[in-house]
Amino acid sequence: MRKRWPTLWTRQERVDSLIDIKKSHDKYGHIQEVIIQNFKPKLNTKMSGHEEPLVEELLWTIAVARIIFGPSMSIQAPPNLSPDNLNLLVDAGINDWGGVSPVTPDYVNPEAPWPHLIDLEKQTYVSGKNLSPRLTIYPSYLNDLTTWVDDKLHSRVLKLSDSTGLARDTEWTTGRENPEFKTKSQSIIPLRHSSQLKTIVDLATQDKGLKEEQIVNLFEARGPDFTYLRDAADELRQDIVGDEITFVVNRNINYTNICYFHCTFCAFSKGKTSEGLRGKPYDISLEEITRRSQEAFERGATEVCLQGGIHPSYDGNTYKSIVSAIKAAQPELHIHAFSPLEIWQGASTLNKDLSEYLFELKQLGLNTLPGTAAEILDDQVRNIICPDKINTSEWLTVMKTAHEIGMKSTATIMFGHVDKPIHWARHLLNILNLQKETGGFTEFVPLPFVPMEAPMYVRGQSRYGPTLRESILMHSVSRLVFNKHIPNIQTSWVKMGVSGIEECLNSGANDLGGTLMNESITRAAGAEHGQEFSAEQLNEFIKKLKRIPKQRNTLYGDISEEARLRSINPLPLTPIKNTLEDRKRDLIVSSQ
Repeated sequence: MRKRWPTLWTRQERVDSLIDIKKSHDKYGHIQEVIIQNFKPKLNTKMSGHEEPLVEELLWTIAVARIIFGPSMSIQAPPNLSPDNLNLLVDAGINDWGGVSPVTPDYVNPEAPWPHLIDLEKQTYVSGKNLSPRLTIYPSYLNDLTTWVDDKLHSRVLKLSDSTGLARDTEWTTGRENPEFKTKSQSIIPLRHSSQLKTIVDLATQDKGLKEEQIVNLFEARGPDFTYLRDAADELRQDIVGDEITFVVNRNINYTNICYFHCTFCAFSKGKTSEGLRGKPYDISLEEITRRSQEAFERGATEVCLQGGIHPSYDGNTYKSIVSAIKAAQPELHIHAFSPLEIWQGASTLNKDLSEYLFELKQLGLNTLPGTAAEILDDQVRNIICPDKINTSEWLTVMKTAHEIGMKSTATIMFGHVDKPIHWARHLLNILNLQKETGGFTEFVPLPFVPMEAPMYVRGQSRYGPTLRESILMHSVSRLVFNKHIPNIQTSWVKMGVSGIEECLNSGANDLGGTLMNESITRAAGAEHGQEFSAEQLNEFIKKLKRIPKQRNTLYGDISEEARLRSINPLPLTPIKNTLEDRKRDLIVSSQ
């Protein structure tokens, strides 16, 4: 709603007009913004002889509008009509500059050119605020698309928005190599971070514990606050783990992509609701699993990481047979396998409690659990993206039980779809609280959502993955929240790309995960990055960052010299062939 007045309008008339707008908004809730625009006389118009209002009148009207509408309404003033008083407009109460075009003039006031965006950014910073792009629709209305936006526009609006409902600030995309995406230099002027953010960061670095709202504030950091936060996280990283960047030589084995669950984010699983997705349904044999494991060992792997869909014919004995087969073929390999969903399903099919079933797997040779199937540990989000999957409490229960019987695990978060910073904060606190109780998590792994082939994105129901800023912040904020309780923050080269992991390693992360050898799940979602990042390539990459490379085992311990030598110049991988569906797995562990 735009209010423009000549000098003959009295202050009382302006107040009355603003109050009328407020009454209408209170009734319908339909006004996104109130624009306070100072009158500019034009030649050859009936009001060409009127004087424009004094700056004091403009500031007074902005301040009154803010008082009348309160903190939730967006109050806007055009920057090109008051180029020398932008800081005064901010102090008076505006929070929006409106549309500022780098390519078209202001057709109403062509004599008043738009400020260059860099100059506007500088002036906004000087005023103690951050300049952030937004969409035409404001965040509060974007969060209720069904009410305010035509159905045909939902997918487009979501694609252009970030987690707070503002516009994506770069074209960077998860799962793609983005050579031009470097975060902007913040050296244009001496920058000031907010005192509120510094207080929160100080609490985190001193391990004083953060509340949900404070973590949300960290996730919403922009401009100087963003720079300050990531620098603080990286300093904390150096204090806790030093300058080493660790990695493990491992192999991913995704034994089946057939799954009867209906996770709307998953482009990997093949079932009745996902027949149109790329690839064929498969279920590989125990012989092929052991062959890949043996080949991985010969190429220097100290770990095999196994996960798959929940095949309708699988039961708890299926997972036991996989562990037994690998251990029989190569007892030295560390088996890092089975998400909490697979453990829950396996125990349920055998009518065993979690502790009993996990102990049986441990006795057969299962070493650690991957922290996947966590997605977002908040049931509000889970009910949208994975309604038939285990809930937050069940995921935490599996992990707690594993930790209690002496099995370590990792923890993950899959973010950037329908979730918000408040859900991320709840997720981190859930992980932290369990870690303080059991100490069983070895690392935290942010997994940015890869949208391209994901069903919920294809259907227009999610955002286009997290932004670069959000992806970096997930690494930085988790470092601050977990502090020494989870010392290792991993960044995924498969999700972030080479340029992305470099950013994250300078923002609090200290681990690069595994070499993988084969990667299926992320590539099924549309990622373009390679399937293997060899130990030699990782060492070279880390040294270029002037950091110290360290090849580790799954539990962040040292590896033998013999294992390290095996990982140097490994033989090419044998091309894998996935057995198509409709072939029964031959169990080697009898029902118990």
